[in-house]
Amino acid sequence: MLRAMDSAVAGLRAHQNKLDVIGNNIANVNTFGFKSQAYSFKDAMYQTSRTSSGGKTDTNGNGIIGGANPAQYGYGSLTGSIATDFTTSTPTYVGGFNAAINGSGFFITSSSNKKVVLDPADIRATTAVLKKSNFAYTRVGQFSVDANGYIVDANHNFVYGFQPDSLTEPTKYGDEGKDLVPLRAPELKADGTVDLTPPSFANRAAQMKSIEIGEDGIIKGIIDLKTLGPPAQITATSIVLGKVGVASFQNQEGLSKAGNNTFNAGVGDNTGYISATMPGEGSTSTLMAGYLEASNVDLAKEFSDMITTQRGFQANTKIITVSDEVLQDLVNMKR
Repeated sequence: MLRAMDSAVAGLRAHQNKLDVIGNNIANVNTFGFKSQAYSFKDAMYQTSRTSSGGKTDTNGNGIIGGANPAQYGYGSLTGSIATDFTTSTPTYVGGFNAAINGSGFFITSSSNKKVVLDPADIRATTAVLKKSNFAYTRVGQFSVDANGYIVDANHNFVYGFQPDSLTEPTKYGDEGKDLVPLRAPELKADGTVDLTPPSFANRAAQMKSIEIGEDGIIKGIIDLKTLGPPAQITATSIVLGKVGVASFQNQEGLSKAGNNTFNAGVGDNTGYISATMPGEGSTSTLMAGYLEASNVDLAKEFSDMITTQRGFQANTKIITVSDEVLQDLVNMKR
């Protein structure tokens, strides 16, 4: 078999892989929060027919054998890297109970309901806890309230944040950022009144009449607050459900795409340290209420890359055609 054909086959595979990446980018041009990927090539292994030699000299330093450069045959190209572009894209106003992160960071979600205890003073301990919790991180703040009063995203995952110490006049959240929990509406007691202490997730949740989120990540809502009296009264009351959590990564390029606009971080990966804080706290980005982040796919770039990749694919097919003609000529020599 000719080396040229092996190289061309490797080139075909590599260019096909790049077309797969480009096709996925274009398919998600209108997907909220989608982060495009960039594909790069690398050359494959080499066969050395002559090694590099520095030559030889005699005892007087006179050259007796000249130096020679190496001679090597390449075997085509391979996939070099598939890197995710985390550049923030254009926010699109959609209104409602939605939010976009105005900078870097990710909303914290999970399909399971659990309380996670963090240590804001120890980034190593916080990172270890978050990586073991198997959270789904997303840039898409498309929120709603489910039938059990929980704040969920478009994937029906629980949205995590920090509960207030009081639902009417909070002074701190999540015990100063230590307790990360799924956010939920307050609990409805058996007598029809509402428990204004932070919910313990044990009883049925009160019905939310309206709900909104602010740039500081605070989720507020209106409930009908019943007092037993006498006389019994029902009053529309504004409450605070909590602050959404925002995760920041030392190396966000180390995140793995998990589909459904989510990313995963696990033990031993390349994301580095992780922190979970509140919007606007320290260097953490604020939110844009009512907005969703659009896809960062650049169609002009994707189409130009598709053209050059297609030409590269065609060039490799031509090498296979020429190699086939050479082999055919060799076979015809026998006739």
